[in-house]
Amino acid sequence: MSMIGGKWSFLVLGQLFNRGPHRFNQQKRSLGAVSTKSLTDILRHLESHGIIRRKVFPTVPVTVEYALTDKGADFQKVLLAMREWRQRWGEA
Repeated sequence: MSMIGGKWSFLVLGQLFNRGPHRFNQQKRSLGAVSTKSLTDILRHLESHGIIRRKVFPTVPVTVEYALTDKGADFQKVLLAMREWRQRWGEA
């Protein structure tokens, strides 16, 4: 769990699972209430653990895209198992 990090990490990973690579502002708009600092910290944390990769495009202004690594994509199995558990045992 320390590799995944805080409460927003699951939502960031969910966005990348469902919609593929995202730029920073796309992630921020998708998540809504997350602050810029929190999102930056989460993305850096996930990148440092090899769960996502950061790709920089040499444009003006610079474009940065975040995507899942193989390690991150493999975590989808865990999230799907958690969703199944919630559907089975969660409150109605």
